[in-house]
Amino acid sequence: MNVAPPALVDEARRLGAELEIELAGLDEEAAARRALAAVGAAGLCAWTVPACDGGASTGGLAADDSVSVRVLCELREELASFHGLLDVMLVMQGLGSHPVALGGSKALRAEVLPAVATGASIAAFALTEPGAGSSLADVSTRAERKGEHWILEGHKTFISNAGLARFYTVLARTSGAPGDGEGLSMFFVPDDVWGLDVEPFEVIAPHPIGDVHFRGCELPGEFLLGDEGQGLELALQTLGRFRTTVAAAANGCARRALAESVARLSAREQFGRRLTSFQGLRFDLAEMDVRLRAAQLLVHEAASAVDAGSEATAEVARAKLFATEAAGWICDRAVQHHGGLGVKKGSVVERLYREVRALRIYEGTSEIQKLILARALLS
Repeated sequence: MNVAPPALVDEARRLGAELEIELAGLDEEAAARRALAAVGAAGLCAWTVPACDGGASTGGLAADDSVSVRVLCELREELASFHGLLDVMLVMQGLGSHPVALGGSKALRAEVLPAVATGASIAAFALTEPGAGSSLADVSTRAERKGEHWILEGHKTFISNAGLARFYTVLARTSGAPGDGEGLSMFFVPDDVWGLDVEPFEVIAPHPIGDVHFRGCELPGEFLLGDEGQGLELALQTLGRFRTTVAAAANGCARRALAESVARLSAREQFGRRLTSFQGLRFDLAEMDVRLRAAQLLVHEAASAVDAGSEATAEVARAKLFATEAAGWICDRAVQHHGGLGVKKGSVVERLYREVRALRIYEGTSEIQKLILARALLS
């Protein structure tokens, strides 16, 4: 099922093995910057940007004006099995820049995207607000036209790369009231614009994230991405392109957790017997393997459909729901198999347990994926 060039996957694996321990010893910001520098230098960030804008050629796996979901899934699964920041810093280059690829002028794309493809410029995707998470139509951040410029006012939260990003792609309201999805537009916002303030905060696994405030930020007219009122469409197109890769990252965590369980149960003795001789634990390993394999097949189905040009709404929701839930269960069992060492800070399974939890929430919660699937079944 693998479609990425073998050398590319090998490079991701080499990078992960080389940096796993180093990243664990750095503070969050230093680890994030080191991770991005490494994936950029290895050429992996190029796969987050369309070939026509300075990214890697997909060789027919996807259109030249897009990116290959299958390749990104393979890279994310590999990187996430070693360290979450390698995975996060890679995919945020795509999430944060894809609205520019979709709706930016030729000049803006030429200025911004080649630097994203090398990792020289850090991207961020600013959708979520305190009152607008799963329902993007409720966005209240507002952009008002003032002559040839736009004035941006509002508050975004849970923004990955907040404080590190060189630019943000921001969903803002240009007409109507919260609840009106047709009144939303997307903007390119440089990090050095006057009135932009960032408040970082911590989450359970290392992840550069925080609140972003826009207080009278003045943007030139050409920083509007696409047409006025097209913001929700650009946001959903971006999420539709990258959501399957969340499931792939979950598979990477699950794959590593299973490997750690196999190694631990094979080496550990209790009551004079190897733990692998206990039927209950053998059943655990078998169930972990089946759930992981099923998740990988669902990811491949969804990624192939998206690469082929299909919206694949049900396929993507199915993969995201099953893979992230399965990974949570697999990582939990791995912690149990390690006993006290499983909850000792710094152990591999303890880190995986924390890293995998957020995947059931961001880019559409498990509950949202169920609603999407139910709608597809009942239509």
